[in-house]
Amino acid sequence: MGLDVNTLFLVTIYVEAILGLLLLFAWVQNTAIAAVAWWGFGNLVRASSVMLFGLYGSVPDLISIDLANTLLFTAFALTWTGARVFDHRRPQPILIVGGAALWLVAAQIPVFSGSWNLRVLLSCGIITAYTWATAYEFWRGRSEPLVSRWPAIFLLFAHGSLYLLRTPFGAALPWSPTGNEVFESVWMTVLSFEALLFTIAIAFILLAMAKERTEHRHKTAALVDPLTGIANRRAFMQDGKAQLKRQATEGRPTAVMLIDLDNFKSVNDRFGHAVGDRTLQIFAEVAGGCLRRIDLLGRLGGEEFAALLVDTTRERALAVGEQIRAGFADAARDIDGRPVLATLSIGIVISHDAVLDLSALLAQADHALYRAKDSGRNRVEIASLDQILDRARRGTADILAVATRSSATQSTRSAA
Repeated sequence: MGLDVNTLFLVTIYVEAILGLLLLFAWVQNTAIAAVAWWGFGNLVRASSVMLFGLYGSVPDLISIDLANTLLFTAFALTWTGARVFDHRRPQPILIVGGAALWLVAAQIPVFSGSWNLRVLLSCGIITAYTWATAYEFWRGRSEPLVSRWPAIFLLFAHGSLYLLRTPFGAALPWSPTGNEVFESVWMTVLSFEALLFTIAIAFILLAMAKERTEHRHKTAALVDPLTGIANRRAFMQDGKAQLKRQATEGRPTAVMLIDLDNFKSVNDRFGHAVGDRTLQIFAEVAGGCLRRIDLLGRLGGEEFAALLVDTTRERALAVGEQIRAGFADAARDIDGRPVLATLSIGIVISHDAVLDLSALLAQADHALYRAKDSGRNRVEIASLDQILDRARRGTADILAVATRSSATQSTRSAA
């Protein structure tokens, strides 16, 4: 059996309908991604338009051309809207019906309605515009690490480009009242076959995108602090250890910061936990703005945070630490109309080799943080050997004092 346009139309109707139902079924299983529903309805509407196109010559042109094109443009508009919704943008109702409205208005113009070339030009232009707009919407959201986004962009752009070829091909086709020559054209067969393959490919790519996003969100939820949106302790330690190994191999210095918000408990007690949460979010925003994309920032727990600055000298680490401290003090001076006056203290340690792992570096940074707290808070201190030994001596002295008091108490009880 020869592969003609009529056969392709019939196959396309079934394929579009089945893919539309498949997309809607996938959406029912996970209604969180509403874009899948838009894409599913787009396929179903497109199946209806193809069915009407297949009736060309046996029903009035008002149905087989005007109504069919109206549905076709709406179908591509729904796919475009799904791309917008997928990347959390609002639907544009006027633009959804814009293509169909343009076609219906143009159909009332005698010069347009009587010219096959003009009709082909306008219809192909509208479909290309919606298709390229869909590709652009996916491209705008490229910051989200979805691998399947890129083949979708390529296919949509290529399909839109091929649709433009229908204009010169349409101009070369003979026109007759019955239109039989149109369906017998080899070029129409090739282009219709391409459209069928595109429909199948893009539907499965869109499903892959939805699935990939769901998996990405589950993975992100396990590695991101839900309040501040930065890495949680697990993610910071995991990424930080890998980064330290790379830096040690390249022989570049790395700075590790341990950051603690001063008197954070009193902020919660005086202003409530809502203001306390907002204080933590403000810190994440300020610190994130002071760091580079290659640096790491994480919340270790409560009001304690850590940062890892790659290829960073002592001077730059101190400068960044001071920038974070001053920026947070200014941003947290007044929160939601409350005079919070929140501050923070930072301890820094510089690593030049792989002798110490991340946990050991954080422990050293904690020595510097202790010094900052002990010196009045709202300070940036960098760890040094003298500071570490000083804290160690203090700790030893405290242990001896406790032991002495305990021994004296036991002696008194024995004497009694």
